[in-house]
Amino acid sequence: MTTNRVGRYAARALTMTIATCAVAAAAVLPASAADQPTRQQLMADCASGEGKCTFNTPRLEEAYLGEFRQVSNSLFNCSTSDATQAMTWDDTVGSTDSLGVSVTAGGKIAGIVDLSITASYSHSWSSSHSESSSLNMTVKPGEVGWISRAQVMQKVSGTWQTHYDSPKWGHYYWYFQDTITGPVQNGTDGKSNAVVVKSRKMTAAEKRSCSAGSRKDGTFVQER
Repeated sequence: MTTNRVGRYAARALTMTIATCAVAAAAVLPASAADQPTRQQLMADCASGEGKCTFNTPRLEEAYLGEFRQVSNSLFNCSTSDATQAMTWDDTVGSTDSLGVSVTAGGKIAGIVDLSITASYSHSWSSSHSESSSLNMTVKPGEVGWISRAQVMQKVSGTWQTHYDSPKWGHYYWYFQDTITGPVQNGTDGKSNAVVVKSRKMTAAEKRSCSAGSRKDGTFVQER
């Protein structure tokens, strides 16, 4: 084989190698940010049903007592003696995902999570909990009191899988990790809901409001 022919074969082989490497590199390059859906877009498709979604490998963390929140109106005591009054309270606690977005109202999200947890742990999961009752509350003179409640909560982590009938954003499937926090049954993991009466001293402005009409030497209720 002549030197020229060997050179031509070498050049051709080098060209093919470079072309092959270029194709391989293009195949592994990540898509640009503009080609990627946001988590909100994927969750919206799960909620609407456009994406056929599952919440895979759910992992329940240990239950804990959530933060106290005011669940009643406020009772102001403008008198010079203790004031006792029956106060009603009501509380509704929902679920949020790791971005702080509610998964309680509307769409299919809550049902998908419930189905996954039921299949894995053999008990149902609720995206919200509502409770109401009444309680006698005693407020000292010059103070304002209210009822607060804390709900037993639990986190569940898993992987969302979104399947489309035709490619969307260039793929049939999209995946992302998520953690959902929601209310659980009283007594879960030995944790109990709590309802307490709280109070504080009136501010100067609130004390001045006690001088108005029927509020003087009495009590008044302010809606929360």
